[in-house]
Amino acid sequence: MRFGRGAPPKSVRLFRWDCIARIELTARTAPTAGTARKVRKVHAGSPLNASGAGRADGKFRPPREQARAQAGTYQQELYEYIRGKLLSLSPNDGFNDNLEVAFDPTTSVLSITQPDGRCDIFVNALDTNSAIWEVMDPSDSYHPRGEILRLTMTSTSGKKARTCYDTENQVDKSISANRVRLVFAQNKANSIPDFTYNMTKAIKKLVVASGGAAEKTIF
Repeated sequence: MRFGRGAPPKSVRLFRWDCIARIELTARTAPTAGTARKVRKVHAGSPLNASGAGRADGKFRPPREQARAQAGTYQQELYEYIRGKLLSLSPNDGFNDNLEVAFDPTTSVLSITQPDGRCDIFVNALDTNSAIWEVMDPSDSYHPRGEILRLTMTSTSGKKARTCYDTENQVDKSISANRVRLVFAQNKANSIPDFTYNMTKAIKKLVVASGGAAEKTIF
């Protein structure tokens, strides 16, 4: 690596002094058990030593393991944000209510339970370019209901977006498997600034953090 003219970067100077300290300590001291402990102590405390990075116990964590741990933490934070909004902004009409939300990071499955059953959403199969928001009125002739704010996303080609189950835990084949819908009470969502923007952003980031494809600029 070429650093150009002038003094080397601080990290290089630290590395040199660390090497010198360890070489001199080894050369001037007899090879006893105490010396070995001392040498190890100097090495473990060197500024460039990565053996204890990110670990309270000081044990070695390879860079890939560190990256996986950080990704898992970020994935959990995104899920907690989405779960909180699904529950706190849930419709309360007895039909579209979000009763519970769970996420399995090992399979990247987001499970949403509603009065008529549960849908398991395969987050890493979602197409981040397909997000669409719409407002709908779920009322029927006999039951007036408040307006619903709904986010719809489709799966990428050749993949299922979800599997839904009825209240008897049987697969409900009447529900389309190539799209997912997240519902919120319109009157509640209106009270939160930039809600649709932030929720879209969180969902797309969760897709990518779960191994799905990032959004692409097509036009």
